[in-house]
Amino acid sequence: MNNPVETISERPYLSGTEAVLYVSDFAASLAFFTEKLGFTVDFASGDPPFYGLVERDKARLCLRLVSEPVFVGDIRQREELLSASITIDSAADIKALFLEYQAAEIALHQTLKTQPWGARTFIVLDPDGNLILFAGPGE
Repeated sequence: MNNPVETISERPYLSGTEAVLYVSDFAASLAFFTEKLGFTVDFASGDPPFYGLVERDKARLCLRLVSEPVFVGDIRQREELLSASITIDSAADIKALFLEYQAAEIALHQTLKTQPWGARTFIVLDPDGNLILFAGPGE
């Protein structure tokens, strides 16, 4: 009897990551990410939904309904506690995405700027106060 042998690499490959954003109104969050930020819904679980995943290209964010505040006061904004970081491949694309979100009147915690290390970044503020960093290469 032949036993198939699974090929094991020397080091397991991590193929992705998904940040979890805590939200107080699941439907409003889905609408924000799909209608404002251009994501699509991969799935929404529960009746009514309490957990789901939105995606845009290879960026994937999980949304988890919570009934109480996760953070005290404005600590996230004061300390810039990011909930997610999404990378963009080119300087032209980071600028285009920023302009797209600016035209859609998305609330920004930080406008597009070049960081001391050369990256260009901006930070979106979702309806629950989650800070989502978008980062790309400099010019």
